[in-house]
Amino acid sequence: MEQRHLAAKSHWYHETQSRPCPAETPVRVADLPRVADAFLLDCPWPDTLCAADAPWLETARALARLYFPPRVALDRLHTLSPYDRLSTALTVAQVYGVQRLCSHYSARLAPEPGPDSSRESNHRLTQITQFARQLAGNPSCIDNAATRQLLSVGLTENDVVTFVHLIGFVGFQARVIAALHAFNGMTARWLPGMDIPGDAPADRFLSLAEPAGEPALAPEPYTPPVTCGADTAPLHPLSGVLARDPESWRLLNRLTVATPDAHTACLIRLLSARVTGSLPCFMAASHDWSLDQALPEAIRNGERAIHAWGHGHPRFREIIEPVLLMIRAPSRIGAGHIAGLTARGLNSAGSFQLLTRAALAGWINRLNISLYGRPS
Repeated sequence: MEQRHLAAKSHWYHETQSRPCPAETPVRVADLPRVADAFLLDCPWPDTLCAADAPWLETARALARLYFPPRVALDRLHTLSPYDRLSTALTVAQVYGVQRLCSHYSARLAPEPGPDSSRESNHRLTQITQFARQLAGNPSCIDNAATRQLLSVGLTENDVVTFVHLIGFVGFQARVIAALHAFNGMTARWLPGMDIPGDAPADRFLSLAEPAGEPALAPEPYTPPVTCGADTAPLHPLSGVLARDPESWRLLNRLTVATPDAHTACLIRLLSARVTGSLPCFMAASHDWSLDQALPEAIRNGERAIHAWGHGHPRFREIIEPVLLMIRAPSRIGAGHIAGLTARGLNSAGSFQLLTRAALAGWINRLNISLYGRPS
């Protein structure tokens, strides 16, 4: 018997091809997800936090509108349809297990007509779904060959840059919302079968030399000057490639998240780069680290060495565990982790800054891995 997937249900099966069904009842406007906040998805703002302490939220909302507009103008250089964008967002949300995101992007995707049922369309959808899942959940397996393979299924170089930005953005969004859930005292939900992904292989970090890498894509012929902060400095060699989506690049550089001090920010960058496997980001953070020089070596060697280092540095010990959990499995962050940060002496604003800084670092790591990765 022929299998059929109706378009309105295809969000559950978006790795396979769905066919629009003319007989399907149109989705009423009232059925579509309505949220006042395109980034936080109407997640309640905790009483213990002041929105004024998070000025980056307006930039994050602008990015949400940029990646998921009501209509997308397609041309020969920009072919990512609303279905492509929303199915990718749902894939990433499912990797991180943050239910608010899964429900939102599932509802957004449901009324979108799926692509046609040709073999080429099916292959394209499968390829971008697989890439999104790997970059979100196991970024260390991505190299230049994996990124360039997206070109072979019909994405343009401009599409690829937007695509990896979108994956990084949804990961950032998932982590921020997971942190807010924890501040609101919501119980962390562990979905069955969702294990915490492993860290990048340690052998990638054995060499002390600057990593050899090459851009996965050709740069834009004209690259407007962009000022990089400490967070985005590892992306400077990619400025020409990132200029293929200049608005994303501009807004990402505005999306700076303050932390209680520069040393804490650098520790977060080191941990995130080690977990995800971004050697250029790790080396940049190592150069910026000005305290105990044993820390970068401990992080190279893995979690046991990290915690051993933390025992001798109580100032940082209590933040390592929640930051690592935010990097690896944001849906498991709970109120107990916030209480631990508070016990360390951080106020609510400082604790939120730590977790959101880890969220931003993950986005930057994934851009570097996918666009300036290991030579194929």
